[in-house]
Amino acid sequence: MNGKVCVVTGASSGIGKATSLALAGLGTDVIMICRDKARGEAALAEVAAMAGAGQSRLEIADLSSLQELRDLAGRLARLDRLDVLINNAGLVLGDRRISADGFEYTFALNHLAPFLLTNLLREKLVASAPARVITVSSAAHRSARLDLADLQLEQHYGGWRAYCNSKLDNILFTTELASRLAGTGVTANCLHPGLVNTGFGRDGSSLVRFGLDLGRRFLITADQAAGTVIYLASSPDVESATGGYYVKRELRTPARAARNQATARRLWEISAGLTGLPEAGQPA
Repeated sequence: MNGKVCVVTGASSGIGKATSLALAGLGTDVIMICRDKARGEAALAEVAAMAGAGQSRLEIADLSSLQELRDLAGRLARLDRLDVLINNAGLVLGDRRISADGFEYTFALNHLAPFLLTNLLREKLVASAPARVITVSSAAHRSARLDLADLQLEQHYGGWRAYCNSKLDNILFTTELASRLAGTGVTANCLHPGLVNTGFGRDGSSLVRFGLDLGRRFLITADQAAGTVIYLASSPDVESATGGYYVKRELRTPARAARNQATARRLWEISAGLTGLPEAGQPA
């Protein structure tokens, strides 16, 4: 991994920071995408102190904003190369919130952000091939109840349902992306990191917070959760593997809803329309 350039979103804490630290330890140049400047700078200082660390740097962006995503992609497009893009940023909310662009917030951050950022960086990734795109999903996708006619849950909102749906979106996005990147040398995979003892869920409903607090001593650490991310980012075992869903570094079969190719393609088309993105790459 020496000299490779890796972009990690949601890098100020939790799995994102643990991933950045591990990648820096492998000698990569890590670009950490964070929303909060102070927290980002603190995390960057830790990453820069890692033995073997490359030239790491911080980029500030609110990934729930389409304009900030486009501005960020414009800056990243000036990189000499981009070997690994890790879409990690995500959250669960207790109440329905609206992004600056008018989208339900969980849908905007957890799905539209990786969808748009990855597509805007497609040319850079292809030019840098072999390259990898890794998206952090969750086993929570198995509880999703996805309605393509109501992706933003305007009719029947629930914070946990919005989160589960977004994690299913991540897998559908990954499989469709892998199809559209076929033959380019860029792979796309996603994963369930495990149940992690981090600050995740602090903005969730009281029931979600209670459940996490109750089971916190049984949860794995962020370092342990980052293991599968690092595996997908660096292992030669998966250098040509694409379109997969991984748990504990092993390829697993996701829920049936995550294997529906027609749904994946339609979700892509809707997402492209919502983000103003021309159709990028046709499925193989």
